[in-house]
Amino acid sequence: MIKFRNHIPNMDRRKFIKSNTLTATSIMGYSFFPDFLNGAGSLTDKKSYADYLRKSAVPTEELDVFLNENSWAQFDTEVGYIMGNYMPHDGMDNSSTISTVSAAGSRTSRIYSDKPCRINTYGNSFTQCHQVSDAETWQEYLAGHLGEPIKNFGMGGFGVYQAYRRLIRREGEDKDSKYVILYMWGDDYVRSVFRCRYVTYYTTWNDYGGYMFHGNFWSNIEMDLDSGALAEKNSRISSKEEVYNMSDPDFMYENLKDDLMVQLHLMADNMVNSDVDVKGLKRLAETLDVPGVDFTSEERMQRTANDLKNKYSFEATKYVLDKSKEFCRKHNKNLLVIHFDPYGVLRPMIHGEARYDQEIVDYIEENDFKFFDMNHVHVEDFKKFKIPLDEYLQRYFIGHYNPSGNHFFAYALKDTLVDWLDPKPITYQQGDGKLIRFKGYLEE
Repeated sequence: MIKFRNHIPNMDRRKFIKSNTLTATSIMGYSFFPDFLNGAGSLTDKKSYADYLRKSAVPTEELDVFLNENSWAQFDTEVGYIMGNYMPHDGMDNSSTISTVSAAGSRTSRIYSDKPCRINTYGNSFTQCHQVSDAETWQEYLAGHLGEPIKNFGMGGFGVYQAYRRLIRREGEDKDSKYVILYMWGDDYVRSVFRCRYVTYYTTWNDYGGYMFHGNFWSNIEMDLDSGALAEKNSRISSKEEVYNMSDPDFMYENLKDDLMVQLHLMADNMVNSDVDVKGLKRLAETLDVPGVDFTSEERMQRTANDLKNKYSFEATKYVLDKSKEFCRKHNKNLLVIHFDPYGVLRPMIHGEARYDQEIVDYIEENDFKFFDMNHVHVEDFKKFKIPLDEYLQRYFIGHYNPSGNHFFAYALKDTLVDWLDPKPITYQQGDGKLIRFKGYLEE
């Protein structure tokens, strides 16, 4: 029997309520609850790079909880972690949410779960549907409408590459699924490249004694500066026992000191101010043909790091998209790419400004990916209201989508899925004889 725990202690209630309130500043400043969406750190506590890495060592007792107790995440040798069994205190109206995992590693689903599943979904916390309970995910809403199950292999904090690694592992053995959804959110582009994402947000994220620990070392993609090509890398931690290496400051430093994306992330956010060896970053800029590299002042360092971080992550994302398409083609599966970023993309679009990741959208469209962009759906939906943007967003979000937001997303995606699936879902099949097909839907 699973024993659920709440992860917000009473003394942190005020902090929780404050961080769970949607404001313009929180959206643009990426401090939107929960912190693992973005990994932003404090800009007022700059450290040397070496000191910052060494201080990211994880308390052993927190790793004990992560590895040995029911918690929000559980260890995985390939992608670092997948969903565990837990009840975070992070839901709407100050509620807790029930998050459980099946034996296959997908989030627990019950709607028509006894029937063969032909649709599997992969991605981040917006795929996983963090901050709602198992029955309130967009996959469950759609399953109820379409009359067939949809499995949820999303996990909070994943990048595009980690979602891809999970996709190819599952789809390589799943003979029922023919339709594969890869969902990309906000800074998933950047997450793909980190060797260990925990190091980017440990200064602000509360692990609640290990029950919300995640972001440990995982498989990633990074630039091989010698060959000038992107390379896929396995995790530097391959067993539960080795996870305890993360409690060693020297291990953290030695394994992350030359992680170019960690360097760029911290420099772009002005979180480190000394001893970053920029020779590798300059070689990366040459490889990616990024002009105007200049680390001579704080302002120039931030601008250069941000530009280079985006270009690096975009190239990695293109690589992953191509690999995903090729894998699905080879295994006779259909791929749908979804994108949504209510922070860095939606708000600028609503104000008529260019989206920062237009390069990725152009690549998706130019290379004939089947694509669903939820950002455009919300832009058009917002036009129907005469309220401030923040008030509009409160209808759907508590950090992630609330249950209403997942419902809205499900029915926004519905037509795309119905047109995509062959044969059509039972609820969209036309003609006589429907009663015959009730076998499998009625109890014996």
